[in-house]
Amino acid sequence: MAARLPAIETFPALRAWQRKALVEYLRRRDPDFTAVATPGAGKTTFALRIAAELLADGTVEAVTVVAPTEHLKTQWAQAAARVGIQLDAAFRNADLHSSADFHGAVVTYAQVGMAPHVHKRRTLTRRTLVVLDEIHHAGDSRSWGDGVKAAFEGAERRLMLTGTPFRSDDNPIPFVEYERGGDGLLRSRADSVYGYADALRDGVVRPVLFLAYSGETRWRTNAGEELAARLGEPMTQDLVAQAWRTALDPAGDWMPQVLRAADARLTVLRNAGMPDAGGLIIASDQQTARSYAKLIAQVTGERAAVVLSDDVGASARIATFAASEQRWLVAVRMVSEGVDIPRLAVGVYATSASTPLYFAQAIGRFVRARRPGETASVFLPSVPHLLGLASEMEVERDHVLGKPKEREGFDDDLLERAQRDDQASGELEKRFAALSATAELDQVIFDGASFGTAAQAGTPEEEEYLGLPGLLTADQVALLLTKRQQEQLAAQRRQAARPAEAAAAAPTAPPAPMSAAQRRVALRRQLNGLVAARHHRTGQPHGKIHAELRRLCGGPPSAQATIEQLEERIATVQTL
Repeated sequence: MAARLPAIETFPALRAWQRKALVEYLRRRDPDFTAVATPGAGKTTFALRIAAELLADGTVEAVTVVAPTEHLKTQWAQAAARVGIQLDAAFRNADLHSSADFHGAVVTYAQVGMAPHVHKRRTLTRRTLVVLDEIHHAGDSRSWGDGVKAAFEGAERRLMLTGTPFRSDDNPIPFVEYERGGDGLLRSRADSVYGYADALRDGVVRPVLFLAYSGETRWRTNAGEELAARLGEPMTQDLVAQAWRTALDPAGDWMPQVLRAADARLTVLRNAGMPDAGGLIIASDQQTARSYAKLIAQVTGERAAVVLSDDVGASARIATFAASEQRWLVAVRMVSEGVDIPRLAVGVYATSASTPLYFAQAIGRFVRARRPGETASVFLPSVPHLLGLASEMEVERDHVLGKPKEREGFDDDLLERAQRDDQASGELEKRFAALSATAELDQVIFDGASFGTAAQAGTPEEEEYLGLPGLLTADQVALLLTKRQQEQLAAQRRQAARPAEAAAAAPTAPPAPMSAAQRRVALRRQLNGLVAARHHRTGQPHGKIHAELRRLCGGPPSAQATIEQLEERIATVQTL
């Protein structure tokens, strides 16, 4: 007995971007359609509505969804079942065909890559809609891309979805259309785009505050030399990698201090209208993840859930955490793109992976809004590349073919090299060793702007930022951050003035010159104030104004900008 067709009238109401994209899809009726939508925007609902429309009008007889992970197979099947589309999440390549009880199946890119002929046979047997979820994964390996193309070239319709920046390699993604730009490079073209800035404006996603922590770090190199550096200061990539690894060491002081701050922020959100708010710590490896879980137990007195990608039952533990009110989850890569835990509102980015693709996937776990005013807070090391990615949340990236290769941040390989044994020496081998690290709130990044001055962990100055109200609109977040920064600077000026008042009878001395760090903070404050003023005059989002200043003046986001670059942007925004 064939599966009953889904009833379209029972579908949930679509969001504006979904309706617009659906109308465009049904109008064009092209074999291929690519939709780019920020995490949390509702790509799954959009795809299932298209599947229901095509099944109902007889355009297709079957649906195949291709997902990146086994966990997402289950998530897709459950979401489809809720709207009357039955998908077989247990389908294996050896099965050849699904039972007649199903409208189709959910498979992984790895499954397709291993046996494309099986999926080609299934696709040609019945007119099929193929939904390629997070389509950039078709470029993860040559076999996956070739397998996807071979398996689904004969499909009646193909719907490509992605919510994160496209890849930075030269492997063309199957079924994605490319256009040659004025620079001669081929760029991917999407048929529907709904970015984070659009979703934030519509209240579909939460505003994200990035709390960047710096601090002093000390470590011993593989040659036995002891080095010290302040996290976030300009230095070579190798030194950044070593300082970064030292900060993330669970045996140091940096992680416990940051976890205390993150848990304090979680408590604020729970008390402010998000009683089930949860936190996620993203770790680099399994051993470190377990160590972080022990730290959380020490800091909070409550055990954290731990999800490791190769553990049996990992998907079930994610589902259990999502449905509970447990405070903290620690994961290694398992909780990545597409995994849906809407109550996650606080994150600790304690991993060394920092490509734009991975960063966007990770931050996407925290942005899904459930009610107006919810905010998300992500704690991260004050590493220049991460600060840049945090400042560019709204940037939409296309897949570019033939572009000269530039290293896009770090990944685990670079940090692994930072601790590799020195094999060239005949002396007793000495491994990299983290010696100490302390945490200090360096700055808060929101909507492309940087706020705040340095505040030691555990001080009232830090608490001022950790205690920001949990239910705020994006405009209220920017307004409050500006106010807090002004109060912080005013307090510093009052403190600096006290010695001068005590020595009023003495000859007047010229004011002490500001340090470079103080000048940068003052200039950032001035720039943020001018951008806010322009926002109120024009209605343009803060992030777009900052992006326009970067386009006109060049240089990195304001969180990384030099004194000269900040001064140029101040002069430029005053002329706009």
